[in-house]
Amino acid sequence: MDSITCIKKPITTELEDFRDLFDSSLSSSNALLDSVIAYIRQRNGKMMRPILVLLVARLYGAIRPSTLHAAVALELLHTASLVHDDVVDESTERRGQLSVNAVFNNKVSVLTGDYLLATSLVHAGLTKSHDIIQVVSSLGQDLAEGELLQLSNVSNHSFSEKVYFDVIRKKTAALFAACTKAAAYSVEVGEENTEFARLLGEYIGICFQIKDDIFDYFDSKEIGKPTGNDMLEGKLTLPALYVLNATQDARMREIAFKIKEGTASMEEIACLIAFTKENGGIEYAIQTMNAYKQKALDLLRLLPDSEVRAALETYLDYVVDREK
Repeated sequence: MDSITCIKKPITTELEDFRDLFDSSLSSSNALLDSVIAYIRQRNGKMMRPILVLLVARLYGAIRPSTLHAAVALELLHTASLVHDDVVDESTERRGQLSVNAVFNNKVSVLTGDYLLATSLVHAGLTKSHDIIQVVSSLGQDLAEGELLQLSNVSNHSFSEKVYFDVIRKKTAALFAACTKAAAYSVEVGEENTEFARLLGEYIGICFQIKDDIFDYFDSKEIGKPTGNDMLEGKLTLPALYVLNATQDARMREIAFKIKEGTASMEEIACLIAFTKENGGIEYAIQTMNAYKQKALDLLRLLPDSEVRAALETYLDYVVDREK
C-alpha cells in the first residue's frame, strides 16, 4: 500500500464527501468564470490540506458537516492565494502547467481569486462556528501579510534566516496550522487540544515549505519548477541564506544582492545554486526540516496508538520524503 493510500484510509468516505462539496462550491453560471475554474481544477493535487483537516478532526472523534465546510473554505482560500500570487510574482507557470494569468490575463486572474476568496468565506459561515470563521479570516490576513513581507524582503540587503521563517510562518505554516486548528474547532475539543493541533500543523507546514524550497535547487520536470525559479523572483531561501552567512563569500554575496534586485543573469543564479550545494546548504536545510519533523513526531507520540495517529505519522513522512 503506497503512502497516500495509507494516509487516506481512516477518512476514505469523508474525503469523498469533501470532494463532492468542494466540486459543488465551484459551479458557476458565468461562462468565463466557469472556464477559468475548470482550468484550475485540471491541476487538482493530492488535496493534502483537506486530508489534514479530516485526519485531525477524526483524531478527536466523528467528522461533522462543519469539518467539511472548514476544509472547503481553507482549500478555496489556498487556491485563491495561489492565483493572486502568480499575478504578484508575474509567474507564467505553476507545477508544470501554465498559470491562470498566463492563459487568461491578470484581470481575470485577480477577479477569479476574489471569487474563490468570497466562496471560501461563504463556507466558513456555513460551519456556524465563530471560531472557525476567525481562523479563516485571520489566515487571509496572514497570507497577504506574508506576501508583503516577502516582497519587502527582496529590497532588504540582509540575508536573514529569521525573516525567512517569519515569511514561512505567515504563509505555508499559517495555512497548515489553520487546517489543524479549524479541524479541532469543528469537533469542539477544547482549547488545550486545539492549541496542540495548531502547533502540529505549524510544524508540518514549516517542513512542507523547506522541502519545497529545496526542490528549487534541482532541475526536474516532474516538480514543475525550473531550477532557480525562486531566485528569478528575487527570493533567497534557506539553503542559500545559510551558505551566504556561513561563508561570507564576497562574490556570492554580490550575486545574491543582484538576485534581490532582479538584475542577476541565469549564469549568476546557476553559480550561486552550485555554490550553495557545494557548501552544505542543502544538508543544512534538510537538517533543519528534520528538526521540525521531530517536533511534530514528539507531539504525535503523546497520543495513544491508533489508525489515525499512524496516518498522521505517514502524512509527516510523506511531506518530508516526497519527490515533487
